[in-house]
Amino acid sequence: MDVYTRLLEQARLAREKAYAPYSRFAVGAALLTEDGEIITGCNVENVSYGLTICAERVAAFTAVAAGRKKISGLALVADLPEPPTPCGACRQVLAEFAPKMWILCANLEGKQRIFRLTELLPEAFAEFSS
Repeated sequence: MDVYTRLLEQARLAREKAYAPYSRFAVGAALLTEDGEIITGCNVENVSYGLTICAERVAAFTAVAAGRKKISGLALVADLPEPPTPCGACRQVLAEFAPKMWILCANLEGKQRIFRLTELLPEAFAEFSS
């Protein structure tokens, strides 16, 4: 089984754990660290929508909490007609750790698209050195 297939399977499994009682829009993510570890995340909603967190950020923050800050790629799965892409906030968070990472987006029917984060966020906000 190749890495993309493993990541998509893990993202699908993570999606099943999503807490999305308000939108009913479950999303799963599986992040691949540079050392080959897979870390998953799912979206977690809150009645106060601003406190909701996306699957991609859950995976990224879990990776950081585990001491893994070097990310190679991410798979993202949701039930949409077209494969989903990360929201702007998630794109910016991912750019903090891996601006050149790849993102494999898929829907439940198996339709897939792959991007470099730089394609999805070409002008990421970054710290400027003086």
